[in-house]
This record gives sequence, C-alpha cells and structure tokens, in this order.
Amino acid sequence: MPNPLRTFQVDALQVEVYRDEADIVSHLVQHTQSYLSATIDRQGSAAAILASGASQIKLLKDLTTFGEIDWGRLTLFHLDEYLGIGGTHPASFQLFMREMVAQKVALRQFHYLAGDTLEPIAECDRYDRLLSAQPIDLCFLGIGETGHIAFNDPEVADFNDRYPVKLVKLADKSRQQQVNTGFFDRIEAVPQYALTLTLPTICKARRICCLAMGTRKAAIVKTMLTGEIAPTCPATILRKYPAATLYLDEAAASEIMPLLVSN
Repeated sequence: MPNPLRTFQVDALQVEVYRDEADIVSHLVQHTQSYLSATIDRQGSAAAILASGASQIKLLKDLTTFGEIDWGRLTLFHLDEYLGIGGTHPASFQLFMREMVAQKVALRQFHYLAGDTLEPIAECDRYDRLLSAQPIDLCFLGIGETGHIAFNDPEVADFNDRYPVKLVKLADKSRQQQVNTGFFDRIEAVPQYALTLTLPTICKARRICCLAMGTRKAAIVKTMLTGEIAPTCPATILRKYPAATLYLDEAAASEIMPLLVSN
C-alpha cells in the first residue's frame, strides 16, 4: 500500500497527500477492501454511496477489478442525478454507475435516482426511504470547482438541511464544469435542475473518502482547508467530521503545501 507523502489535520478533517492518482487509488482500493470486509463480517452486510465524475473513474475501475469484496452483501447508492434525462442518456449518472460498477460485479442491490421522473419531490422521498433503511458505512466524494459536494452548490448548500434528498437548480459555473470535463458539449445541453443528497445526509456516513486531483482543484482545495467553514464553500463541512479523510495528489495540494512548510 503506497504511503502518503504528507499527512496533516485541519480541524477534524484528516488530509493525506500522495504522489499521484495511481497511489491514491492503490491505497483506497486496499483500504476499502479491508474496511468493507470487516464491516460485512461484523454486521452481515454493508451500504455505500458512490460518486461519479472524472476523479472516480480509476477508483471504481480498480475497485471492481482488484477489490476482493463480497459484493453480494453490498448495497450501493449514488450522490446525485440530473433531472430530465433517463438512465440511458450518455451523461446520466445512473448509466455511469451501471457501466462502471453494476455490470462488473454481482451486487446485492444498486439503488438509482430516477432522473426522468415526472414527480421529482416524490422521487426524493423515495430515495430518502431507501437510504434510511440502513446505516451508510462508506461514502466516496469528489470536490467541484465551486467547492460543491454532489450537487450542493454554494447557492443551495445548507449545513442544516432538513431534506435528506432534494431538488436543486444548478449554478451556471457548476454546469460549465460538466462541459469542461467532457460530459456535455455545450452548457445549453446541461440540465438546469438535479436531484442530490444533501450535506447532512452525506455526512451521516460512518466513513467518508473525498478525492481531489489535478491543478484545476488546487485553488478550491486551498479555500476548503483555509477558509471559513461555511456554505459558500460546501466542502468545508468535512472539516467538522473526524470520519472524513481528504485524499490529494501533489497537483491538487500545490497551493496548500507552501502554507504548511511556512508553518
């Protein structure tokens, strides 16, 4: 298992810096395998929430290829989904999860958010009931360029949200990020609304693994770790949770590391 180049703590949040994505993923595959296997041995089953996006692709590929996990005792959820597109749409997170995970391993269950629902509030309630049926043992996250987690953009993020799953309008900057990462060819094609797990729901997970990689994430990582804990940067909420660990490559850590050296 690769060792981190640097570990430190910001408030309650553990931070680990690795050489590159390959080292992060190698560590997390082994960590996830050990953690979920112990959880399944102890309680008979486990539940986890997965994230989509570029930062998760190699992790999910290696987990389903090399991870020695009893998948048949694992129930999975995902963080969010665009409203107005079905599970066969190329940009659908449901399709992403089917292709990356569900078609690769024999799961106990994968519960999907239905983006093509005609009743989005009812769909939020349905997914809340499924999530509430068992504790969530593990949650994987990425960080958006606005500091958003899932589709909790700064404009809609609420650290005390009373809704476990909700309908949100996507900020233009968040929609543009979907174009920048190749999921859509132009911003007009990106749906304006989405369904998302809220921040309190995400933070209920017994263990949270958040990944940020590449120079494009360096500025928001610095803000996340040095700024005020506030919804203006939703990812700062993780600094309140000792169950959370932030995994960075050297590029994503490039703006925070000089501050650590100077201290």
